[in-house]
Amino acid sequence: MSTISYKDAGVDIDAGNSFVENIKPYVKATRIPGVLGGIGSFAGAFELPKGYKEPVILAGTDGVGTKLKLAIDSKKFDTVGIDLVAMCTNDLLCNFGEPLFFLDYYATAKLEVEEATQVVKGIAEGCIRSECALIGGETAEMPGMYKEGDFDLAGFCVGIAEKSQMNRIDEVKAGDILIALPSSGVHSNGFSLVRKLLFDKLGMKFEDDFNGRTLIDTLLEPTRIYVKEFKANKEKINALAHITGGGIIENLPRVLPDNLRAKVEKSKLRVLPIFELMGQHVEEHEMFRAFNMGVGMIFVVNPSNVEDVLANTDGYIIGEIIAGEKGCDLV
Repeated sequence: MSTISYKDAGVDIDAGNSFVENIKPYVKATRIPGVLGGIGSFAGAFELPKGYKEPVILAGTDGVGTKLKLAIDSKKFDTVGIDLVAMCTNDLLCNFGEPLFFLDYYATAKLEVEEATQVVKGIAEGCIRSECALIGGETAEMPGMYKEGDFDLAGFCVGIAEKSQMNRIDEVKAGDILIALPSSGVHSNGFSLVRKLLFDKLGMKFEDDFNGRTLIDTLLEPTRIYVKEFKANKEKINALAHITGGGIIENLPRVLPDNLRAKVEKSKLRVLPIFELMGQHVEEHEMFRAFNMGVGMIFVVNPSNVEDVLANTDGYIIGEIIAGEKGCDLV
């Protein structure tokens, strides 16, 4: 009687072991104080830092959306891992949480060791930029669940905050100034619209020149991580909003009380060229709902602290907080 192996069913245990060996140096490079043990255990362990009066653990999870499809189709795998970390760690900042550690989940039809290694290398780079540790993850080969060549990513980040500092809404006052920190590009939102417009409607190609770079490199520019800017200005920030899906219009009001409104001056926004291109074919309101428009994070700052924050970041003023029903006006 003939026999059948796990490999015959589409799962290669040896490839998985080779992958683990490949990523060990990248994981090691993210090690920070607090990490207990190393890769290969059944669970990652992290000792909570001391010095907090009422420490609160924060957690966030996210993916990179259909930006991942562009990475797969273009065979460029070294940046989406940065995106994965960024989407989680940037969110934690908005509750005044500092990232501690990160875990990833990589699921694929067939494990391509070199491709997966590049992805995790990017995740490790994202952790380094976020000043947190990559302490574990999971790789799953699932033939029949995914078509050949496809894979999916999910990320999970845990951070820590002082309980008394978490609720930023109460800190926001009328007269506060809005400081925009530039995005690095499209980041990781709106890529279904990007792909539909640029490739299906306009017929553009990955290798097309766009402002001196290929179009695909422009689109795959990884999401900027704002951890260092947050830590350097933490005591001078009343609140902050990560500008992701929903854009400025929907994300900025999330940090406002019911009686205050954000007034953003469109003329002051430093809109990136990629958004200017797409804006020729998409209504303005839809652009501001789908994309960051060149603003990756917004700090809400007391006027007395504005000069210091501007001097300590690449941020610039885009508006202010005014009395009114909670919301956001683009004027």
